[in-house]
Amino acid sequence: MGATTRPVRIGTSLRIGGGAPVAIQSMCATKTRDVDATVAQAEALRAAGAAIVRIACDSDAEAEALAAIRRQTTVPLSVDLQENYRLAARVAPHVDKIRYNPGHLYHLEPGRPVAEKVAFIAAAAREHGCAIRIGVNCGSVDPEMMRRYPNDSVQAMVESALMHCDLLDRLGFNAYVVSLKDSDPRHVREGNRRFAARRPDVPLHLGLTEAGLPPGGVIRSRLALEPLLAEGLGDTLRISLTVPNDRKIEEVIEGRRLVEDVRQGRFTAPPDAADRLVIISCPSCSRVENDRFVDLAEKVRAMTTYARHHDISIAVMGCRVNGPGETDDADLGLWCGPVSVNLKRKGEPIGSFGYEEVLVRLKAELDALIARRKSS
Repeated sequence: MGATTRPVRIGTSLRIGGGAPVAIQSMCATKTRDVDATVAQAEALRAAGAAIVRIACDSDAEAEALAAIRRQTTVPLSVDLQENYRLAARVAPHVDKIRYNPGHLYHLEPGRPVAEKVAFIAAAAREHGCAIRIGVNCGSVDPEMMRRYPNDSVQAMVESALMHCDLLDRLGFNAYVVSLKDSDPRHVREGNRRFAARRPDVPLHLGLTEAGLPPGGVIRSRLALEPLLAEGLGDTLRISLTVPNDRKIEEVIEGRRLVEDVRQGRFTAPPDAADRLVIISCPSCSRVENDRFVDLAEKVRAMTTYARHHDISIAVMGCRVNGPGETDDADLGLWCGPVSVNLKRKGEPIGSFGYEEVLVRLKAELDALIARRKSS
């Protein structure tokens, strides 16, 4: 795959792009400060076939834990900087790849030019031999690009990625890859195709963000990624599933199965056209603020089966980083906090409810939405 892309080295042993085999990734769902648990999960993912393991880092304490994690595992590590780009200097000595989101660069030191922040990350990466992933996400796109393309969210993502490629190119830093992720398989396909047409040299990391619970999340991921892989696009990928920690290796297993199936010419049939209701839920990761989030997503799926013939989207998000923004586009959104769940209607806050009571309110909102659409 990706025969036209340039090769990028991750650590000492892994190369992506340039025709290398597609590398499967996953992300630790343990708390980064829990060193033993994170090392154990990283090793489990490696044993399952993960070529790269991503770990979230959002504080000095987590950066310190990352150093200890690095000493206990040889798997290539990617660090997710979250909203704190300045941590790049602290974590770069301990990882092989740094992922930043262009949309998150506005959160810290908003008055500082984005180009300077990118230069800071690139300097840290260059000093310690790290690669970079420009990770563009539908729920946190560069606000300037959203203003320029208010009616085309896909193009806003593409232009954001292109701008950051240009920033790194100007710095003479070319050890980078790009990802363009959305919760809609159509947007993932279109975004990656548009980007590749403009920058066929840049390796692509593929993924459907908030794919959801298996098996539906696996099917939706395949609908997004199978056509791209068949077209020769994609150098790394992740299947992002909502699963408990002890089932995290399923992301790797399904990713490997996907790549092999495409290689053998086996493709997934479209899902039942009658199932029009979509439940979008983010993958379990260390950013999740309450582990009950996964159980809640399962309960939402079970409770809403009666509405499966309706063209409705429900988002169940588990963290403060992606939760607020990525529930806005859904018809009904649940952003799960440490002790309560924030319920939204097309981005409009409805209220905050306990984990035990939110399902009752969600059903009432779902019934009301169905009734409104029937009467319109």
